[in-house]
Amino acid sequence: MSKSNDHLNKKWESGIHTDFSKEMTYGDYLQLDHILNSQRLLSGHHDEMLFMIIHQASELWMKLILHELDAAIRSIRNQELEPAFKMLARVSRIQEQLIQSWGVLSTLTPAEYMEFRDRLGHSSGFQSYQNRLIEFSLGHKNQRVLEVFSHQPQLYQLLEKVLHAPSLYDVSIQALAQRGLSVDASRLQRDWSQDYEAHPSVEEAWLQVYRDVEKYWDLYELAEKLVDIEDRQQQWRYNHMKTVERIIGYKTGTGGSSGVGYLKRVLDHRFFPELWSLRTRL
Repeated sequence: MSKSNDHLNKKWESGIHTDFSKEMTYGDYLQLDHILNSQRLLSGHHDEMLFMIIHQASELWMKLILHELDAAIRSIRNQELEPAFKMLARVSRIQEQLIQSWGVLSTLTPAEYMEFRDRLGHSSGFQSYQNRLIEFSLGHKNQRVLEVFSHQPQLYQLLEKVLHAPSLYDVSIQALAQRGLSVDASRLQRDWSQDYEAHPSVEEAWLQVYRDVEKYWDLYELAEKLVDIEDRQQQWRYNHMKTVERIIGYKTGTGGSSGVGYLKRVLDHRFFPELWSLRTRL
């Protein structure tokens, strides 16, 4: 190290605050003691740490997705589309992190996973209530999945609340009608707990938006943000399926689900169907 660099380093270090006896530290703010000591491994196998941290980190990212989706839904319902664009763009970026996490988990080989799989009992990613809340928020509703949480009243009530609330797509369709575009009444007021089904009037409304982008720029931008989110959600689903197939093949999941079979079936589901079908007609 040169004398000039050494001088600069010493000058920089001399300005660092070092007395935290009465002040909040970086670790205090982030509650690192809680986070970094929450890996309570059940086996002595080296790779269980990877398995646990991937899932814990994913749940943190999901928490942030829900934070952004909740705010975006409120914003769109209040006819304030501009703020929602930033929130939805952030959701897409978070989804990229979740997609990449499957690549890290796929370094776990079948033989390694079998060393500690039996310690997991009936716990399964199928029981991730945050993943269910994300799907509900995007419009994929399923009353039956609430049964998994019947022993947890608070979670059950939270899921039931979101199940019966308008989804991100529902409020986006309402935004079309608020701008004077013709949407069938059955799509504007319905049983929100039911999975969304495509409707010709919604496709026609979105087509008008795409055919006159200058007039409907904000609705067009909203539509493309939704397409970004669905595209990445499908990538996440696909990578999830391939990672499970790579590690356990077609074995039944630890929670009793059909594993790869179930994950393949959900790949056919569309959150925002008209935004995909209209592309053939443009």
